[in-house]
Amino acid sequence: MARLYTDENFPFPVVSFLRTLGHDVLTALEAGQANQKIPDEAVLAFATNQQRTVLTGNRQDYIKLHRLLPDHAGIIVCTADLNFERLANRIHAAIVMEKALSGKLIRINRPA
Repeated sequence: MARLYTDENFPFPVVSFLRTLGHDVLTALEAGQANQKIPDEAVLAFATNQQRTVLTGNRQDYIKLHRLLPDHAGIIVCTADLNFERLANRIHAAIVMEKALSGKLIRINRPA
């Protein structure tokens, strides 16, 4: 399964569901990087160095970063969804469809 890194604003209940689905998820808090106002570029660099795909709700900034810095371990941007299990399942489904996440931008949109 995937190696993921969540930025500090990503909902922890989604992390729990993803772990149940077999993904290796490291949070910013667990990495000692929370509440430090670390720039998105540095978050992406850290995740890439750890060979982890960034998982974030900060869509606009990370879509721009993907265009500027395409050599990364992957970025998954998600729209807000308070149904955390549904969001985790959509993320999981998108991940298993890919052979590799490196260099890719995956968009997870909330159902209409």
